Formats: sequence, structure tokens, C-alpha cells
Amino acid sequence: MRAVFVLMLAAAAWAQELPEGFEHFYNLEYDLALREFEQLARERPNDPNAYNHVAQTVLYRELFRAGALETELVSGGNPFLRRPKVQTTPATEKFFFDQLNKSIALSQAALQKNPKDTQALYSLGVAHGLRANYNFLVRKAWRDALRDGTEARKLHNQATAVDPTLTDARLVQGVHDYVVGSLPWHWKLLGFLIGFRGDREAGIRTLELVANQGRLNRYDAQVLLAAIYRRERKADKAIPLLSSFLRRFPRNYLARLEIVQMYGDLGRKEPALAQLAEIERLKRSGAPGFASLPMEKIFYYRGNLLFWYNELDQAIENLRRVTTKAGELDLNTGVMAWMRLGQSYDLKGRRNEAIDAYRKAIAVAPQSEAAKESQRYISNPYRRG
Repeated sequence: MRAVFVLMLAAAAWAQELPEGFEHFYNLEYDLALREFEQLARERPNDPNAYNHVAQTVLYRELFRAGALETELVSGGNPFLRRPKVQTTPATEKFFFDQLNKSIALSQAALQKNPKDTQALYSLGVAHGLRANYNFLVRKAWRDALRDGTEARKLHNQATAVDPTLTDARLVQGVHDYVVGSLPWHWKLLGFLIGFRGDREAGIRTLELVANQGRLNRYDAQVLLAAIYRRERKADKAIPLLSSFLRRFPRNYLARLEIVQMYGDLGRKEPALAQLAEIERLKRSGAPGFASLPMEKIFYYRGNLLFWYNELDQAIENLRRVTTKAGELDLNTGVMAWMRLGQSYDLKGRRNEAIDAYRKAIAVAPQSEAAKESQRYISNPYRRG
């Protein structure tokens, strides 16, 4: 069961237009977005969508801080299911679930009055989707996550049965089809999945529909499709999506870094390096949104890219610049930088330096897959597979 549940990230609540908080949300400015959505909840205390917005922002802020919003988590050699849990505080978890419980209570009350209330069906499905995200990404409770995701699908099926024009509600349907269609057969025998066989291609087609015709959820669909296309080895289809997303949200530097990954997957080294050069220029010039991007993150992406192109001296130069501040970076970047540095040293025949780098990787995040992989290289030097 590889890292496919991460694709259930998207769960933005339905609205007639993009709330101001989402301008910050999609530009990675989660603290500013949270401030806007909390104010929205105070102004509209009976709107379940407002509480869903708050909960979603809290979840994404925690994922962002952990370095857990990158497609390397759903593709390549770093399966997300093998990574440690995303660490959060009891207070943050309580706040997240308090917001969801308010949303659920309001939606259920509305449905008691009118079982065909499409907004209530939608907001209740969103709450279940967000809980699925938290159970999967933070608690690592796979079965609970899939159960909540399936309940979100059922609720959004009801919403679109009442109003077939509600395109945003098809986001969860598409994701659920893709996820269930990607599961091993024994997972599909779970009782709550009866009636849902899943269909990866149908799921992709549904997400393409939302990306083209959705209102608020078109942006989630674009990002999700990019991740899925990369997982499906169709990176060439992801780049236009991310480029379109960036025209709308230019301060989202993670989307720019994702384009680097896509070019790398396609074997297009020069465009990938050019994209990194532009990101570095924006960072050094103080462009809006780039102040929070650590320069070491750029060095990691460059070093990782050059590692795969076997330009080891330059890879080592960049990766060493990352590891000097590994303790200040998210765990994913820190541990991967040390492991890649060790692998580069091994390929250069610098065995003692490689072993030291592997030990540093293990120390950064002992329970991560990269740390376990590094442990193997201490006994057996890394070689290209």
C-alpha cells in the first residue's frame, strides 16, 4: 500500500466565490489565512463552511511545517506511508477537532430540517474529508482515514444527486475513485467499501472536470492532478497545471519547486536548473512570499537533481550547504540531504565520509524510511540500482 492516501488532502469548503483567506492559503501564508478564517467564523457563527476553512488551514499549516506538502511523498523512492507521523501539539489537535465538531453539528442540524440541503451535505462531507486527512497524515490511522473518506464520498454523491451542477462536490468523488482504485485487493474487502470498486482513470477524469469547471475547488484539483500525474509517470501533463496555478498564486514557491521535480522526471535537466535559478533570484531579491523559503531548500533541490544526473561534485557542494543547517529545516529535507550526501560520497569512493553522512541522517529522524535506508548503506555501500 504505497503513498496514495495523501491525495485526499483537498477538502476546501464550498463557497460562491473565493474567500479572501484562500488568497493567503494558496500562497502558503497559513497564519494570515487562519486569521481571516477565524474572523469569518466569528462573523458567520452558523456557517459550517467557516469552521471547515479554519480546520483545513490548521491542518495544512502543520503539514507545511513538517515538509509534508510535496509530491516526493507520493512518488519516487520515499513512500509517505513509511515516514514518521506529522508531529503536532495536543492544543493544536484539540483546536482542529473543535472546529470540525462545530461544522458537523451545524450541518447535521440543517439536514434534520431538510435532508436534501446540498450545502449541508457538502459541508458535512468536507468535515469527514478533513478528518480523513488528519487520521491519515497525522495519526497514521489508515482504516479510519479510508472510512471517513468513504463517508465524505457518500455525502457528496447525495449532494450531486440533488444538484448535478455542483461540480466542486465531484472533487472528493474523483479522489475517492482514484484512491480506492489504487488499493491492494484485500483492502477493498473492507465492509464500508462495499459498492465502491474504485477506478483510477475515472477518478482522474473527474478531477480534470473539477480543475476546468470547478469554482473554489478547481485549485485543489489542479494541485492534486499534478501529484497524480507525477505518480502516474505523466509529469509532462503536470507542468501546465502548476504553471496555471502559479499565475493565480505566484507566491507559492512549493509549486515552483514541484515544477523542478517534474522537469527532472522528464529528463530535462536544463529547464529544471533554470527554474531553480529563477527561484533563487526571487528569494535573493526579496520577492513577496519568498522570505520564508530557506535558501537551503533551493540547494537541496539542486543537489538532489544533480545527484540523479551523476554530477556528483556539484551535488556534494550543494548538499553540504544544506547539511550545515539541517537542524533548522523540516525533517524531510534534513534527513534526505544527509542521505543523498552519503550516497554521493559512496559513488565517489569516499567511504568514510559516506558513513558519517548516513549516521547523521539516522540522527535527524531515526524512524524515517531515509534513516532506515541509510542504516543499510553503513554496511553495504550505495550503488546505482
